[in-house]
Amino acid sequence: MALQSESLLGDLKYRLKGSSGSIALFAFRLISGLVLGLTMALIFDEIFGFGTGGFVFVLVMFSGVFLRVSRKWSWVFVLLFDLFCLLVGMLLRMYILIAPGA
Repeated sequence: MALQSESLLGDLKYRLKGSSGSIALFAFRLISGLVLGLTMALIFDEIFGFGTGGFVFVLVMFSGVFLRVSRKWSWVFVLLFDLFCLLVGMLLRMYILIAPGA
């Protein structure tokens, strides 16, 4: 009986570790998607001026699309995507700061 309870505890520990890792990865993907969605919502709001409803729609749509696309990604791919987005953002900021006539 003691051997069976140790086996059950080991199995429970293994499943808990896997579940907590997948929940943390989902939270990381959700935060990345919300940042991407917020950025796109701000861009679309500035260009088209949708208002609050359109802003929330674009935010939720881009967040959902990112979650859908990154469903099979691991930690490494999500982190690389975030670093790529950061690099593009810094390049755009640099372009805006040194643009002629600004």
